[in-house]
Amino acid sequence: MPWSVRWVGGCGAQSQKQCKKSSFAFYQAVRDLLPVWFLEDMRTMEVFHWEDGGKVSVYSPSEALLYALVHDHQPYARHLLTKFPQSALAVPSQSFSCCQSAPHLAMAVRYNRVRVLFRILKAIQALPPSDRAAHLDRQGCSRVEGGKTALHTACELVRPECLLLLLGHGASPCLQDSAGNTPLDTLLQQISHMPAANMRAKLLCLDCLFFFVPQDLKFAMKQQLLDNRQQWQDLLGDNRFQCLVGLAPPSLFVRAMRVLIRTISPEHFPEALDNLPLPHFLKPLDLKLES
Repeated sequence: MPWSVRWVGGCGAQSQKQCKKSSFAFYQAVRDLLPVWFLEDMRTMEVFHWEDGGKVSVYSPSEALLYALVHDHQPYARHLLTKFPQSALAVPSQSFSCCQSAPHLAMAVRYNRVRVLFRILKAIQALPPSDRAAHLDRQGCSRVEGGKTALHTACELVRPECLLLLLGHGASPCLQDSAGNTPLDTLLQQISHMPAANMRAKLLCLDCLFFFVPQDLKFAMKQQLLDNRQQWQDLLGDNRFQCLVGLAPPSLFVRAMRVLIRTISPEHFPEALDNLPLPHFLKPLDLKLES
């Protein structure tokens, strides 16, 4: 089998070559969705990768989880998050991430792995409060990711399910990226792109944000909305526009939803949404996820 490899000790080119072969074998095994027990045997006993500086290292649960995210290996992700809830979300080596922070949330959003994202968020809720905030509001590398949080990425890629899960588990909608943009700014930029593709999903993301952002949120795009009033009214509708620029208070529905959502603790989100007094057509997101 192509993944059945052994690492040969040593510090020379032969060792590095063998590590590359071993590393690809593990990647291939996760990609092929091989059984969890087999992947864990590989990871812990015979698979190594070559780090910067000439260090040979076994794959950590954190690095294995990144592979599981990329290839949507849900059983393996579930195993790693259940058995290693802290180390699976730890900072990976520099071979996997250029900045010293854990990129798992952003990676889950980027690949739209909604079910794995849900499990990661549940694992984060079990961490101490300070660690929880560090994961939820982690800002990516300023050079590569522009200082974006996972919420920024969900808005940029228009991922309504990911956005609502992040907000419901406590991710902040007020943080700015390296360019000074909040997630709301990022979403408005996507809405303004022509042609107006995927507009229903974009407006759905905007409505989700309405339920969580503070009424006095300062955002960079506000003046642009005011300067191009007719264009933005056509894009957003009059009610959304008036509320965004502060010309009218939020609708009674939005205010009621803000109160209701505050009654849901992150530990019970999104399951508790089913208990909110909402008509069916106001629950368009497929968030019936396994706990």
